[in-house]
Amino acid sequence: MKIIDSNVTIYVKDMDKSISFYQSIGFEIKNQWGNQYAQLTAPGIAIGLHPSKEPNLKGDSGNVSIGMTTENFEETKAALLKLNIKATDRQEEGGQFLHFSDPDGTALYFIKPKW
Repeated sequence: MKIIDSNVTIYVKDMDKSISFYQSIGFEIKNQWGNQYAQLTAPGIAIGLHPSKEPNLKGDSGNVSIGMTTENFEETKAALLKLNIKATDRQEEGGQFLHFSDPDGTALYFIKPKW
């Protein structure tokens, strides 16, 4: 068996809002099938967005967290602020983190690693 491509699918309440959000933080649309599914990419990751009208979408990410690194951490921090995306800054042994969520509560973070 050989895997040739992969992605993590995130169920969302509002496709347009979610696509716009992920584009605003640097993802690009790879494929989109109307309002049924969209695949977005950033270096090293592909995510799928799938609409769900399920009332059990609680607005949290369960056990999923998507991490990204960036060339300029301070510039990224300023860009999130400009986009009115509330981010929590945290430092630990591994580096500096900016934790935030997408419109449906999926946990995301940027990291400036110490390694």
